[in-house]
Amino acid sequence: MKTPLYHSLALLALCLAACEKKPAGPPPAAMGPMGPVEVGVLTIATAPVTLTQDLPGRISAIRVAEVRARVSGIVLKRLFKEGSDVKEGQVLYEIDPAQYQASYDSAMGTLASAEARLNSAQLKLNRIQGLVASNAVSKQDFDEASGAQKVNQAEVMQAKAAVQTAKINLDYTKVTAPITGRIGISQVTEGAFVRTDQATLLTTVQQLDRVYVDVNQPSSDLLRLKQALASGKLKADASGQPRVKLVHESGDIYPEEGSLEVADVTVNTLTNSVTVRAVFPNPRNDLLPGMFVRARLEEGTTPDAILVPQLAVSRNSKGEPTAMVIGAGSKVELRVLETPRAVGNQWLVTSGLKAGDQLIINNLQKIRPGAEVKVAAAPPAAAPATANASAAATPGSGAAK
Repeated sequence: MKTPLYHSLALLALCLAACEKKPAGPPPAAMGPMGPVEVGVLTIATAPVTLTQDLPGRISAIRVAEVRARVSGIVLKRLFKEGSDVKEGQVLYEIDPAQYQASYDSAMGTLASAEARLNSAQLKLNRIQGLVASNAVSKQDFDEASGAQKVNQAEVMQAKAAVQTAKINLDYTKVTAPITGRIGISQVTEGAFVRTDQATLLTTVQQLDRVYVDVNQPSSDLLRLKQALASGKLKADASGQPRVKLVHESGDIYPEEGSLEVADVTVNTLTNSVTVRAVFPNPRNDLLPGMFVRARLEEGTTPDAILVPQLAVSRNSKGEPTAMVIGAGSKVELRVLETPRAVGNQWLVTSGLKAGDQLIINNLQKIRPGAEVKVAAAPPAAAPATANASAAATPGSGAAK
């Protein structure tokens, strides 16, 4: 008679037999070797590219005049609308003229009195002068009359100066615009007391038909630009001066083109930069003082520039920019590039590539130098090099700002 232990061992043997692995299929080698990786390429071509540089700056008025009180007194009237355009010489305020009118009238009276005394002294001198020749009067009387006449002449001159001073102060009670421009907010109201010893600020007038844009350009960029122009790598326009455009914070380009007015002759030792000033016309008063903008300076044109997509460029362990190209025998070659600056979403390449090279632009993770590749049947269309591109200069690094 079979025991329960016997039945358990028999059941275990049947389970082990059922779990045995089936023989493996044919080896992978039977599927055949993999072919070359298909890649998309961009055939390198040169094209003229206008290089520009964007520099941050702020707008300032071309002329600014602070209107201040030049006589003390009570403001009687304000004769302008805030924010309006005013003309040079236009009356802006009236200060109480009563005391200055009185001073002027007093000075006129003093002048009249001095002129009367001078006239009397002159008549006396004329009479004595006719009697000196006949010895009817002494020489001493003549000298005294001559001296009195000169004293009266000096008094008249002093009185005229006092009249002129009084007239100037009286005229200052009518405060006029020193320049033509747009007037700001009034700092005083009617009834306010203004003082000359504190030079009370009344308002400000700014000329805005043209405006300044002051930007700071790194001195290294200025030196690089001069060297590139001297070597012929960059070609300036006919005027020899960079043209300037204005870019708003929103990215919109201001429709009026500006001109480079002046570049400072001294490098700022704190920022190692040079101040560059451009002038822009402002016919619609769109540009206001204090507004933040970017000035786009046209440096020149590179006649045979090479631009490549940034996605096709990587970096090696040294941080150098590199790219993959198809070399002899359809094998991958690794090129070390020089990319001194970015132009939009492309790199400007000055070394490492030449016209006619086939730059690999996709499947870069699947290939290695020396691997055989083939060009895809329908390579993706490449964007042509732009004829006018905005660039952020980063010499030697190849990284855009």
